[in-house]
Amino acid sequence: MEIRELQSFLKLLADESSAIIRQYYRTDLKIENKQDESPVTIADRMAEEKMRLLIQKEFPNHGIIGEEFGSENTDAEFVWVLDPIDGTKSFISGALSFGTLIALLKNGEPFIGVINHPILKEFLVGDNNSAWLNNNLIRMRVCNSISEATLLTTDHFNIGKYHNQIKFDNLAKRVKLYRNWGDCYGYYLLATGYADIMIDPIMSVWDSMAVIPIIKGAGGEVTDYNGNNPVTGNSIVACNKKIHSEVIKLLNN
Repeated sequence: MEIRELQSFLKLLADESSAIIRQYYRTDLKIENKQDESPVTIADRMAEEKMRLLIQKEFPNHGIIGEEFGSENTDAEFVWVLDPIDGTKSFISGALSFGTLIALLKNGEPFIGVINHPILKEFLVGDNNSAWLNNNLIRMRVCNSISEATLLTTDHFNIGKYHNQIKFDNLAKRVKLYRNWGDCYGYYLLATGYADIMIDPIMSVWDSMAVIPIIKGAGGEVTDYNGNNPVTGNSIVACNKKIHSEVIKLLNN
């Protein structure tokens, strides 16, 4: 199974979930808090439910892992990983820095990833070798030094909860620009050439699996916070290959 075979189905998942999400964007939504205190809305749940139904109909033998409705058949060769609204806090605030994450794993390894923006109608897909935005091939921009870089993270205050805040702050002081434009929107900016470093100190599987093949496909390097395999880790450091090793050293040494 290759990306060419799945292109139309991936777009179907994106379009059908987008139609639901757009109905609720900037409306008077009821917001609930999950056990981890993160917000969830009817848009999150309905969008994931729709994608699950489509997958179950098209690929009944595939497994599914979703943020809102848990896991099923995860021992299958192919497993879908879904985050219907990555960046729910932005979504409920009327901001644009959110999107839908869709990944397909083969034997536990992500080989296709999608970041779909329901409002901007931008469909970003990668397969570890290449990446496309609305069917146009894309690459990360050139960045030869940290002093030239734009650094992004989702939540500045999360850094110190899980890693060394002082070391991160020292990195932030060395870059050209530092902003909290995060969640999947940060990886979208990275892959499309508008940023150079994206760091998340803590990630769930539905947050990370889709972005890995996209960043790799766009020519970047992606590891966990310690420079190890991001698939088995619970954090992400993604950036231009030329500066990745230096970023990891600054964060950890």
